[in-house]
Amino acid sequence: MNIDEIRSYCLNCKNKPCSNNGCPLNNDIPTFLHEKDLKKAYEILCNTTVLPAICGKICPHKKQCEGSCIRGIKGESVSIGEMEEFIGKTSIENNYKIPMEIDEALKSKKVAVVGGGPAGLTCSAFLAKKGVKVTIFEKFDKLGGILTHGIPNFRLDRNVIDSTIQKILDLGIEVKYNQILGKNLNIENLTNEYDAIFIGIGANIPTKMNIEGEDLNGVYGGNTLLENGKHPDYKGKRVAVIGGGNVAMDVCRTVKNLGAEEVYVIYRRAEEQMPAEAKEIEEAKQEGIKFLFQTNIVKIFGNDDKTVNKVECIKTKLVQKESETRLSPVNIENSNYLMDIDYVIMATGSKPEEGLINDFEKNKYGYINVDENMQTSIEKVFAGGDIVGEKSTVAFAARSGRNASEKIIQFLKK
Repeated sequence: MNIDEIRSYCLNCKNKPCSNNGCPLNNDIPTFLHEKDLKKAYEILCNTTVLPAICGKICPHKKQCEGSCIRGIKGESVSIGEMEEFIGKTSIENNYKIPMEIDEALKSKKVAVVGGGPAGLTCSAFLAKKGVKVTIFEKFDKLGGILTHGIPNFRLDRNVIDSTIQKILDLGIEVKYNQILGKNLNIENLTNEYDAIFIGIGANIPTKMNIEGEDLNGVYGGNTLLENGKHPDYKGKRVAVIGGGNVAMDVCRTVKNLGAEEVYVIYRRAEEQMPAEAKEIEEAKQEGIKFLFQTNIVKIFGNDDKTVNKVECIKTKLVQKESETRLSPVNIENSNYLMDIDYVIMATGSKPEEGLINDFEKNKYGYINVDENMQTSIEKVFAGGDIVGEKSTVAFAARSGRNASEKIIQFLKK
C-alpha cells in the first residue's frame, strides 16, 4: 500500500486499540496516520516518541499495535509500522526538528543520564525538550546502546540510527563518552554535581542455563557477541543458537552471514510461542537457518582440549500447568539425541553486570529496585529500562525512559 491507501484503510477508531492496547509508547496512531502534513505528523509522534524511524522498522508490530488493530480481525491490519518508519525517515530527510516545550522552572536544572541506549536517549530528549540541561554518560565511543551495539546492520540502517540520535542531541544535550559506571564514573560524584540522575545502562550479560558443558570453549553469549562485534571464525562450522527471542534471531542471521555452514535455532516451545517477530523468523528461514522447535538442550560435550564438539538435545511436550496461562515445556523421557556442533550461542535472556549496581538496593531478580516513581534507594537517582527488569524491546525501553523523565521533572519541581 502507498501512504494514501494506508490512511484510507485506517478506520480512525474512537477507542484507538492500536494506541491504547498495542503500542508500548501509546503513540496517537490514528491521528498521525491521518495527518497529511508530514511535518505535523512527525510532531504528533514526538509527543510520545523520539525514535519513530527506528521503532517503525524494528518493533514487533504484529504483536503490538498491528496486533490490536480492528482491521486485523477480519483481514489485514493497517500497516502502522510502515507508516511510522516513513514519517520518521521523512523527518530525517527534511531535517524536521523535535519540538521544544520549554518550562522556565526547569532551565536551571541539571540531570545526568548514565547510558545512551533507547531508555537513556528517550529520557534525555524529553527532559531537554522542557529546558533541562542534560549530560549523557556513555560507556562506548558511540551512542545507541542496543541500537548501535546489538541490532545487526542488515536489520537497521546505521545512517537512520545516527540521524535519529543527532536529532536528540540537537536539543542541546551534552555527551561524555567512555564513561563506565563503577570505574571512571561513580554515583556519589554525580549526585554532588547534578540535581537528578537517570540510570539506563541496560542489562546485557547473558544468563546461563546451568547445564553441563556450558563453560567449554566455543560457548558464547548472544548479547556479548552482538554488543562487542567480536566473533570466532564460523566458516564451515555448525552453530547452535539457543533461544527464541529477537536476540536469537539477530545472532543466528549474523552467524549465517559470517559464513557458518549450518545454523540451528533450538527452542523449547512451539513456533507460535516464540517471542521473536514473525517476520524475523521467516527471514531467518529464508536465509537457510534451521529451527528445532519443542527441543531442549541438556548437555554440551567437548574434545580433549575442552572445545565444543556435540550437544545433547531432548524433545519437549507442552503442558498446561496450574495457575500458568502460558503452556510450559516438559522434557519427553528417552527422546534424547546428539548433534555435532562446533559453537553454542546462548540467547536465553540477560542480567545486569555484577559490580556495576552495588550502590543500589536490588530486587529479588538482581535488578535495581525502584519505587512507583522510578526512584532508586538513592534519593536523587532514578532508573529504567532493562536495568530494572523492564521488557527487553526498544519500545518498552523508550517508554521507560519517557516515564522516568516525567517522574524526574516532578522531582525537580518540588
